[in-house]
Amino acid sequence: MKTRFLFPHWSRYIGWGLIFIHIPIMAIMKIHAGNNFKGYNQGLDASGLFTPDHVFFIGTALLMAAGLFLVAFSKEKIEDEQISQLRLDSLQWAIYLNYFVLFTTLVFTNDKGHILYLNLWIPLVFFIIRFRWMIFRLNRSVKEDIQPS
Repeated sequence: MKTRFLFPHWSRYIGWGLIFIHIPIMAIMKIHAGNNFKGYNQGLDASGLFTPDHVFFIGTALLMAAGLFLVAFSKEKIEDEQISQLRLDSLQWAIYLNYFVLFTTLVFTNDKGHILYLNLWIPLVFFIIRFRWMIFRLNRSVKEDIQPS
Protein backbone atom coordinates (compact mmCIF):
# COMPACT_ATOMS: atom_id res chain seq x y z
CA MET A 1 0.00 0.00 0.00
CA LYS A 2 1.46 3.33 -1.02
CA THR A 3 1.99 5.56 1.98
CA ARG A 4 1.38 8.68 -0.07
CA PHE A 5 -2.33 7.83 0.07
CA LEU A 6 -2.38 7.66 3.86
CA PHE A 7 -3.26 10.54 6.15
CA PRO A 8 -0.60 12.05 8.44
CA HIS A 9 -0.08 10.37 11.82
CA TRP A 10 -1.74 13.19 13.77
CA SER A 11 -5.04 12.72 11.90
CA ARG A 12 -5.60 9.49 13.86
CA TYR A 13 -6.26 11.59 16.96
CA ILE A 14 -8.86 13.66 15.11
CA GLY A 15 -10.51 10.40 14.03
CA TRP A 16 -10.65 9.07 17.60
CA GLY A 17 -12.12 12.41 18.66
CA LEU A 18 -14.88 12.15 16.05
CA ILE A 19 -15.66 8.59 17.12
CA PHE A 20 -15.83 9.54 20.80
CA ILE A 21 -18.02 12.57 19.99
CA HIS A 22 -20.44 10.31 18.11
CA ILE A 23 -21.04 7.95 21.05
CA PRO A 24 -22.43 10.47 23.60
CA ILE A 25 -24.45 12.25 20.91
CA MET A 26 -26.22 9.00 20.04
CA ALA A 27 -26.70 8.13 23.73
CA ILE A 28 -28.18 11.56 24.50
CA MET A 29 -30.50 11.36 21.49
CA LYS A 30 -31.68 7.89 22.49
CA ILE A 31 -32.35 9.02 26.08
CA HIS A 32 -34.03 12.25 24.93
CA ALA A 33 -36.25 10.62 22.31
CA GLY A 34 -37.10 7.62 24.49
CA ASN A 35 -39.29 5.09 22.72
CA ASN A 36 -39.66 7.36 19.69
CA PHE A 37 -35.99 6.91 18.78
CA LYS A 38 -35.80 4.65 15.74
CA GLY A 39 -32.02 4.32 15.65
CA TYR A 40 -30.43 4.22 12.25
CA ASN A 41 -33.65 3.37 10.44
CA GLN A 42 -34.66 7.04 10.65
CA GLY A 43 -33.00 7.72 7.33
CA LEU A 44 -35.16 5.14 5.59
CA ASP A 45 -38.55 6.68 6.39
CA ALA A 46 -40.68 7.83 3.49
CA SER A 47 -41.76 10.97 5.40
CA GLY A 48 -39.17 13.20 3.75
CA LEU A 49 -35.55 13.54 2.80
CA PHE A 50 -34.57 16.55 4.91
CA THR A 51 -36.58 15.98 8.05
CA PRO A 52 -34.78 16.73 11.33
CA ASP A 53 -34.49 13.01 12.04
CA HIS A 54 -32.90 12.34 8.67
CA VAL A 55 -30.47 15.26 8.98
CA PHE A 56 -29.45 14.05 12.45
CA PHE A 57 -29.02 10.54 11.08
CA ILE A 58 -26.82 11.71 8.19
CA GLY A 59 -24.76 13.95 10.47
CA THR A 60 -24.02 11.24 13.01
CA ALA A 61 -23.37 8.59 10.35
CA LEU A 62 -20.90 10.88 8.58
CA LEU A 63 -19.25 11.77 11.89
CA MET A 64 -18.66 8.12 12.73
CA ALA A 65 -17.61 7.16 9.19
CA ALA A 66 -15.12 10.05 8.98
CA GLY A 67 -13.65 9.15 12.36
CA LEU A 68 -13.24 5.49 11.47
CA PHE A 69 -11.76 6.41 8.10
CA LEU A 70 -9.16 8.73 9.66
CA VAL A 71 -8.18 6.17 12.30
CA ALA A 72 -7.93 3.35 9.77
CA PHE A 73 -5.94 5.17 7.11
CA SER A 74 -3.48 7.33 9.00
CA LYS A 75 0.23 6.61 8.93
CA GLU A 76 2.14 5.03 11.76
CA LYS A 77 5.03 6.92 13.32
CA ILE A 78 7.37 4.51 11.55
CA GLU A 79 5.83 3.31 8.33
CA ASP A 80 8.01 0.52 6.92
CA GLU A 81 7.41 -2.44 4.59
CA GLN A 82 6.32 -4.75 7.40
CA ILE A 83 3.68 -2.26 8.59
CA SER A 84 2.50 -1.87 4.99
CA GLN A 85 2.16 -5.65 4.68
CA LEU A 86 0.22 -5.85 7.96
CA ARG A 87 -2.03 -3.05 6.73
CA LEU A 88 -2.67 -4.82 3.45
CA ASP A 89 -3.37 -8.18 5.12
CA SER A 90 -5.74 -6.55 7.62
CA LEU A 91 -7.59 -4.79 4.82
CA GLN A 92 -7.95 -8.06 2.94
CA TRP A 93 -9.37 -9.82 6.02
CA ALA A 94 -11.74 -6.92 6.62
CA ILE A 95 -13.13 -7.24 3.09
CA TYR A 96 -13.50 -11.01 3.51
CA LEU A 97 -15.42 -10.53 6.75
CA ASN A 98 -17.55 -7.77 5.23
CA TYR A 99 -18.69 -9.94 2.36
CA PHE A 100 -19.32 -12.90 4.66
CA VAL A 101 -21.55 -10.69 6.83
CA LEU A 102 -23.21 -9.20 3.72
CA PHE A 103 -24.06 -12.59 2.25
CA THR A 104 -25.24 -13.90 5.60
CA THR A 105 -27.50 -10.92 6.27
CA LEU A 106 -28.90 -10.94 2.74
CA VAL A 107 -29.84 -14.60 3.04
CA PHE A 108 -31.11 -14.69 6.64
CA THR A 109 -32.72 -11.27 7.19
CA ASN A 110 -35.29 -9.08 5.54
CA ASP A 111 -34.12 -5.78 7.10
CA LYS A 112 -32.34 -3.84 4.38
CA GLY A 113 -31.57 -0.86 6.62
CA HIS A 114 -29.18 -2.67 8.91
CA ILE A 115 -27.35 -4.27 6.00
CA LEU A 116 -26.27 -0.79 4.86
CA TYR A 117 -24.82 0.05 8.27
CA LEU A 118 -23.11 -3.27 8.63
CA ASN A 119 -21.39 -2.59 5.31
CA LEU A 120 -20.47 0.90 6.42
CA TRP A 121 -18.96 0.06 9.82
CA ILE A 122 -17.73 -3.55 9.75
CA PRO A 123 -14.85 -3.23 7.28
CA LEU A 124 -13.35 -0.21 9.02
CA VAL A 125 -13.91 -1.47 12.56
CA PHE A 126 -12.55 -4.94 11.82
CA PHE A 127 -9.60 -3.46 9.91
CA ILE A 128 -8.72 -1.20 12.84
CA ILE A 129 -9.04 -4.02 15.38
CA ARG A 130 -7.03 -6.53 13.36
CA PHE A 131 -4.35 -4.03 12.33
CA ARG A 132 -3.86 -2.82 15.92
CA TRP A 133 -3.78 -6.43 17.16
CA MET A 134 -1.13 -7.38 14.60
CA ILE A 135 0.99 -4.34 15.54
CA PHE A 136 0.62 -5.27 19.21
CA ARG A 137 1.78 -8.83 18.47
CA LEU A 138 4.68 -7.53 16.38
CA ASN A 139 5.81 -5.18 19.16
CA ARG A 140 5.49 -7.94 21.75
CA SER A 141 7.59 -10.35 19.68
CA VAL A 142 10.26 -7.69 19.16
CA LYS A 143 10.40 -7.02 22.92
CA GLU A 144 10.74 -10.76 23.60
CA ASP A 145 13.60 -11.02 21.09
CA ILE A 146 15.46 -8.09 22.67
CA GLN A 147 15.22 -9.30 26.29
CA PRO A 148 18.15 -11.51 27.32
CA SER A 149 17.31 -15.09 28.25
